[in-house]
Amino acid sequence: MSLVLTTASVPDRDKVAYWNDAVSRTLVPMTVAPRGDGPFDGRIATARLGYLQVSTVEADAERVSRTPALIARSSEALVAVGVQISGTATFVQDGRRAQVGEGDLVVYDTTRPYSFDYPQRFATHVFQLPRRTLGVPDSDIRQVTGNAIGTGDGFGAMLLPFLATLASSAGGYAPAVANRLAGNVVDLFATLIAERAHPEDTDADARSHLMARVRDHIDRNLGDPDLSPESIARAHRISVRYLHRLFEGEGMTVGQLVRQRRLQECGRELARRGRTAPTVSAVAQRWGFVNPAHFSRAFRASYGVSPREWRDLRTTQDDTGQRADLLPSSR
Repeated sequence: MSLVLTTASVPDRDKVAYWNDAVSRTLVPMTVAPRGDGPFDGRIATARLGYLQVSTVEADAERVSRTPALIARSSEALVAVGVQISGTATFVQDGRRAQVGEGDLVVYDTTRPYSFDYPQRFATHVFQLPRRTLGVPDSDIRQVTGNAIGTGDGFGAMLLPFLATLASSAGGYAPAVANRLAGNVVDLFATLIAERAHPEDTDADARSHLMARVRDHIDRNLGDPDLSPESIARAHRISVRYLHRLFEGEGMTVGQLVRQRRLQECGRELARRGRTAPTVSAVAQRWGFVNPAHFSRAFRASYGVSPREWRDLRTTQDDTGQRADLLPSSR
């Protein structure tokens, strides 16, 4: 559930003080100075996603400052990633100044002074996480702060829609799902920081990280008959074309990997002994094969025998003391 704080029902004379307190309590202690002369309007909605805090701020023109004195009041070291939804900002940290436009990302460390200057009404998502969870050197974070990260292409293009979707639904996940998502988000932020801090050697790292997530997604969804390149790409906020490009150096297509993993799991289950052995069709359906005839043909093409022959062979070998836990390599 999200916590929403707004100046809407606050008397005009108290709006600025209320907003300062709301922002400081929700994010980190900071000073907010409106840039306009009229009544100030601001709204902040915050939700938890495991150990990740996700906030959406909408407000009139203002300047936000985090000073050494305010930093001393904070007990935990946090790193934040801001996503500019609308409006613009001038962001300053570690001696660098960045002009932030719609769709840009910024990374900042709450243990060091920074400021945001918003010349007109704006909206932004803010993702805050404990500094210790990132697992990246402080020197890498220092290289990234004070910069605007575009999201027109590369890793940022994949990250932006994911973060936007997450911000709109952060408070609606069960605790187990929220914790898993938080871990994935932290991994993505760590990859983003590494990519920006070491652009010469992180393309392969980012690709490797994404491939690991795709493989994990495939393994967790093998039983879904609708698992396909389209559904996999959609789950990772990438295009089907880019997904196929990821697999160009893997020696197989994404569809071939899905089929291979399903056949491997079917082979393991058919070889498992028990009082009541499952039928071939039940095993096939459990691992995402809808058509029994197609499953039998695919199994024979990979392992050289039919599923029934495989089951009989493996259980017979087990009865005679031979190993039944080895699957033949897929062909």
